[in-house]
Amino acid sequence: MRSPKLWHSLRWQWRVLLIALAGRLISSVILLAFARVQPANAWTGASPSYPDFASMWDGRWYEIVAFSGYPTDLPMTADGHVAENAWAFMPVYPAVVRILMGLTGLDWAPAAVTVSVLAALATSLVFYRLMRLVLGEGTALFSVVVFSVAPLSPILQVAYAESLHLLLLSSALYLVLTRRYLVALPVVLVMCLTRPAGLAFALFLVLHVLVRWVRRRSTGDTVHDLVPPFLLATASGALGLAWPAIPWAVTGSITAYTDTELAWRSAYIGHGHLLPFAPWFQGVQWWATNGLGLSGTVWWGGIGVVLFVTLAVIGLLSPAAKRLGVDLRLWLASYLIYLFAVFFPQSSTFRLLVPLFPAAGALAVPRSPVYRVLLVLVSIAAQIGWVSIAWRVDGYDWTPP
Repeated sequence: MRSPKLWHSLRWQWRVLLIALAGRLISSVILLAFARVQPANAWTGASPSYPDFASMWDGRWYEIVAFSGYPTDLPMTADGHVAENAWAFMPVYPAVVRILMGLTGLDWAPAAVTVSVLAALATSLVFYRLMRLVLGEGTALFSVVVFSVAPLSPILQVAYAESLHLLLLSSALYLVLTRRYLVALPVVLVMCLTRPAGLAFALFLVLHVLVRWVRRRSTGDTVHDLVPPFLLATASGALGLAWPAIPWAVTGSITAYTDTELAWRSAYIGHGHLLPFAPWFQGVQWWATNGLGLSGTVWWGGIGVVLFVTLAVIGLLSPAAKRLGVDLRLWLASYLIYLFAVFFPQSSTFRLLVPLFPAAGALAVPRSPVYRVLLVLVSIAAQIGWVSIAWRVDGYDWTPP
């Protein structure tokens, strides 16, 4: 069946925005349905308004940063360990919300949601342009559909930094793929102070440079051509380390940032030091024994990690993923390696997968109408599932988003 002529007559910007708005409307209906039956909790009263419901969980931490800044003395638990505190949350998003509040007079919650929604719409436009670098027009447009209704897409319209971060990340990826490295530098700078992805982006750029070096005979690249991306990789790495250095400078504790991040996983495995590449083994082992009741062996963590790594490799090497080109797959691999190195798998890990959003392009490659309809319906159902287990408050605080 041919699409209506009116749809084809619209400029690409309007088609993308209409798709993005439809996605945000679907997520709004889901969030409002849960808000209506939400009991009173630590963040809101019963049946809160949409802005209040969308500002729970880490939204309160961003509000603290916006109005109170960061502690100069790290809060401590009764047993002498660093407690959860604002240093885990970067400053760009709350700063942008404060600016909007000053310009409009809006309160925190509606201003925060407004920033997130506007950033999500802008991300959809950039994402479409990014996909058009590697995919045909129709597939790129359906990529926007997949992105807009993805299982975690409700996170794009709550008081979290994910929307703003995706806008910056998609812009940085677009600029790298179009070889505008120096223009990307200020984008990467702001991105590294929005969400912790600077080190992952630096790894991506190093791999990008290596691939261009290996292919130089066929592409004609010279050493001079590789200097800008190498400088951008160096800057991204430095910026990725800058945020951990700032809490150190302010508090006097060299481990202020990592101790703060580790405070969130202490309820699972207790307090300890950050050991790169250990968290996933520890996490899968914990979930296998405590979540699934699988006992009697200490190898569940290793088995689970091998399974996840195998699935990731298969996905990156799949024919659909290859349609994304080398660079976008390098980003997906780099970010997965970064997650594997530092993050402990728990309910918020679903949200931490959001920067893998270029994978929506691979999912959009099959052209079967049945497949595409089912993908959209399954994604919407998964949205409901995620809001149910992670966003709504049901008295159990073990599944924060």
